[in-house]
Amino acid sequence: MGISKILNSLEKSWERDDILLNIKKGLGTDEIVNQFLVKNERQIKELNSLLRPEDIDLLNQVEQLTTCESKLLNEIKNLNYLENNEKHHVLNQKKIEPSNRVSSNRISSFMINWSNKFVVIALLTISAIALSKQAWA
Repeated sequence: MGISKILNSLEKSWERDDILLNIKKGLGTDEIVNQFLVKNERQIKELNSLLRPEDIDLLNQVEQLTTCESKLLNEIKNLNYLENNEKHHVLNQKKIEPSNRVSSNRISSFMINWSNKFVVIALLTISAIALSKQAWA
């Protein structure tokens, strides 16, 4: 099986909506990842055998970018937490309108779409690198 087919298959197995449901059900991230690894063990081993040092470097860069995104989300969350604590006394005196839910849904939707596009672009980049290396070989 080619690297692009493996990546497409793994991408289909990593359904973000299903993962979010598992998180809401209380599953931990380690458990979710372990289930994915067990379910896709053969494909992951095959993918690993096809990866070259250049691909590993790209994966490391993608991992660093993902870590940056995670830190950004954490900072945004912490900033909202701090702002909410500062306004705690004001909020107790006034009624809260449901517009906060709409804006949080927009932020959530934006981050999910942004992250999905990033993962797809990363996978396509890895595939393009692998295919171009095969063409030149």
